[in-house]
Amino acid sequence: MDVTKLREKPFYLTETERDWVQSTLASLTTEEKAGQLFCVLGDANTPEGLIDLVQNYHVSGVLFRPNPQKEVKAKYDSLDQYAKVPLLKAANLEEGGAGVLSDGTYFGSELQVAAADDLTCTEAFAKTCALEGRSVGVNWTFSPVVDIDVNFRNPITNVRTFGSDPERVLANASTFVRTIQKYGVAASCKHYPGDGVDYRDQHLHPTYNDLSAEEWYATYGKIYQTLIDEGLMSVMVGHIVQPNVIRAYNPAAAEADLLPGSQSKELLTGVLRNQFGFNGVIITDATIMGGYTMTMPRREAIPHSIAAGCDMLCFGTDIREDISYILDAVADGRLSHQRLDEAVARVLALKATLRRDYPLPDIDPKAEQRRCADEAVTLVKDNQKLVPVTAERYPNIRLMTLGQDATYDGSLTELAANYLTGQGFQVERYDPMEDDLHGTRDLPGDRLTLILCNLPAASNQTTVRIKWCDKHALETPRFVHEEPYAFISFANPYHLQDIPRVPTFINAYTATAATVAAALSKLLGQSPFKGVSPVDPFCGLHDAHL
Repeated sequence: MDVTKLREKPFYLTETERDWVQSTLASLTTEEKAGQLFCVLGDANTPEGLIDLVQNYHVSGVLFRPNPQKEVKAKYDSLDQYAKVPLLKAANLEEGGAGVLSDGTYFGSELQVAAADDLTCTEAFAKTCALEGRSVGVNWTFSPVVDIDVNFRNPITNVRTFGSDPERVLANASTFVRTIQKYGVAASCKHYPGDGVDYRDQHLHPTYNDLSAEEWYATYGKIYQTLIDEGLMSVMVGHIVQPNVIRAYNPAAAEADLLPGSQSKELLTGVLRNQFGFNGVIITDATIMGGYTMTMPRREAIPHSIAAGCDMLCFGTDIREDISYILDAVADGRLSHQRLDEAVARVLALKATLRRDYPLPDIDPKAEQRRCADEAVTLVKDNQKLVPVTAERYPNIRLMTLGQDATYDGSLTELAANYLTGQGFQVERYDPMEDDLHGTRDLPGDRLTLILCNLPAASNQTTVRIKWCDKHALETPRFVHEEPYAFISFANPYHLQDIPRVPTFINAYTATAATVAAALSKLLGQSPFKGVSPVDPFCGLHDAHL
């Protein structure tokens, strides 16, 4: 490509940096250029195998799953000596430094940050990601998620998004990107062309964003266009088909052309490059996903993504094999040398940008985590006027936990029980398997049943719904007219679809010690509820309001 274009947004390379990109590109063999197209999952390889990929196959980037800070830093430091070209050190900093450090700060989900309705919390979120990520050398984050949670049934977007309002998503995403890139970590917004419309999981097969082209450009398209205009350095492309935008760009598109974003020339070169003017790095989402592997033979798909407009490929079923598919395509002309050089030049430009001297943010992550939790916890409804709960009114609390008891920093049940006993309540741990069906005449009048729920969305999981116990579903709040119940969700904000008649419902969005303390302090009236729901927690259901 014309390296003078790299003087423009988002890299703004100096003459010295452009010379480095040009000379480095010229020094690479075709095999080395092919390796520069790949970011690998470090944990999927042995230490020796990873060194081989960096030293002999010249892979461009490495991502490690969360481990203790010292271990992650040692892993990256050990690889640096084998890299001919500086590595991109990637992480999924979607919830804070915990995205790469098992001893980092789990700041909160994006939905929690959005619920705080305070962009200074979003700024603190990004600073935490930058500070803790850079402590181990991370210079590239596969975040933020800028999908719109259009469909509450989507099993993936959920709390990973900034909500269902495109303007709120854009405001939070813009603040996050601007802040984290200021501190030397390139953002990669995902998952273009946009998840959250379908109710299925692109990890398992291709999914669809089937908004009309007009709706898409006014929502998802506006988000990407604005972030690109503001200097976004990279975009992660999902295995999501947008048939209406493809056909709007190319009216002659046949069924075979309706490919996921990670393989669509119309969506990549046509819309992202030509219409939106994006000059940064485009990387696919993980190519191990069913959404990528099911569209065409892998030997065709890997070079096809680069030819269509991607600059890098994320992960792989067999990296050495995938690199050979690139080389085969270059040899037989399916992938031109020009397109290969263009992709590698952008990758090198990103690396040149990240070699600059960036400041470190001045922030106390734990204090900001607590502040965000305090601002985010949302009282969705309190039809029984339960709040504030006092020990004089309800000295006994029957506590039950649905879903995962383990949180990032402790047992959900233990955290809640310790808080409540510290406030003078008697706490009973409820086990439905030790109970039986009973009537209502002898229900205690001084007991509150508090249900804690932690059922987070996850990849390869097609639903996020409450599963009650097999013994008559005894955890359900069946006697809502005879005794008080309160329900706190620490993950999925949409549980009212399964528990619509519970009279008091609270969303805390993230299962951490900070949100447990914040939610309980508000339930007890020790601090006010401040959160503003970024989604419709009633799921459009009339009876959920009752």
